[in-house]
Amino acid sequence: MEDVLEVYQRPYDPTRPVVCMDESSKQHLKEVRLPLPPKPGVPERFDTEYERNGTSNIFMFFEPLVGQRYTDVTDSRTAVDWALQIKDLVDGRYAAATCITLVMDNLNTHVGGSLYKAFPPEEARRILKKLEIHYTPKHGSWLNMAEIELSILSRQCLNRRIPHQLSMRKEIKTWEKKRNACPKPMDWRFTTEDARIKLKKLYPTLEP
Repeated sequence: MEDVLEVYQRPYDPTRPVVCMDESSKQHLKEVRLPLPPKPGVPERFDTEYERNGTSNIFMFFEPLVGQRYTDVTDSRTAVDWALQIKDLVDGRYAAATCITLVMDNLNTHVGGSLYKAFPPEEARRILKKLEIHYTPKHGSWLNMAEIELSILSRQCLNRRIPHQLSMRKEIKTWEKKRNACPKPMDWRFTTEDARIKLKKLYPTLEP
């Protein structure tokens, strides 16, 4: 926890950007009957019955100090899927950076070994050398600012039935564009000093 909190206290450096990463799945649900359109004083109404239409995975990358987020929707969340996202992060969005400080949870696919499953060893090593990885602790996913962004996305964009991946891609990209149009750096106020006071019970008690 303190390791991640110290990362969040670093000053902005475009050559060493801090990027938070998280992912989440969303089930596609199709209507079996057309919704009843809204009328004055009566909202649009939906049938309780629906049809399952598969799931998609959402990758979220968030740079808190500049208030920019990047999303991608994929069919699955395998090690190779994650590796392809990281390559795009390194060679695409942050190609000019000398090193990317990456904060994420310790999901089993979020490891350097995933790069070796997707690319030849030389390429995997090249990508990995551009990363400084910091993991949030177990039960400490609240420390990941990308998870906060996914929660906002869920409330503002995904809190209804979305029938298929094409619709999801379109709506998420529209949401991303609108939020990035007026960037606001994340106002993260919880520090290591705060943790040692408010979460004192989590620290070991040392005998005098």
